Amino acid sequence: MATDDDIFGAAITKLERLALLDEQDRAAIRALPHELRTVRANTYLMRDGEEATHCAILLDGFACRQKAAGDGGRQIVSFHLPGDIIALQTLMLPRADHDVQTIAHARIARVPVPALRSLARARPNIRDAFWRDTLIDASIFREWVLNVGRRDARSRIAHMLCELAVLASANGEAPDRIHLPMTQSDIADATGLTSVHVNRMLQELDRMDVILRDKRDIRIIDWPTLQQIADFDAGYLHPAS
Repeated sequence: MATDDDIFGAAITKLERLALLDEQDRAAIRALPHELRTVRANTYLMRDGEEATHCAILLDGFACRQKAAGDGGRQIVSFHLPGDIIALQTLMLPRADHDVQTIAHARIARVPVPALRSLARARPNIRDAFWRDTLIDASIFREWVLNVGRRDARSRIAHMLCELAVLASANGEAPDRIHLPMTQSDIADATGLTSVHVNRMLQELDRMDVILRDKRDIRIIDWPTLQQIADFDAGYLHPAS
């Protein structure tokens, strides 16, 4: 959990994977004006169409970005873990074009967009990290389009698990263990399936001894097979070399 002494520690660690930051860069990030908030699950941090005045830095918890359809349905387009600065594109685009919502109880720092914009202009290394982060977001969106549009149900679920495992590992967590704070309905909205189908696919992967389920905790038993089922190549996440 992020402490008040190092609110932006996880965000700095992530940005340092994207660009080389010096001590002045890190100090400038820590000096950002911010408002701390603790919010419940299913809280909107940003709504489609509203003026983008703040960016949310996720300190603890889990969040997602999503688009709503006219019939009330939604498509989740990405999941976010602690350290993520969600929706950096609002530094250049004045209005949000999607929703940001918490999936679980979360702690965030709301940073004014003008402060982040000024930081990027003043600190070239941070600007490079922000730019690379938005490009990786676009790469993830492309992979998710492929996942929903062309992979079968089992592969979609396996791919989501692989991505979460890689992202959690980058945050220093055990690479073979995943906690799923989202509901099966959330997973369905991320993979274009029904909740019932999501449950069946998780049960199937469990029966195959690829994963071991304990409620919302997943242990990956056979990573090579999970990757093969998922058609997963972590290259689209552009891990630091």
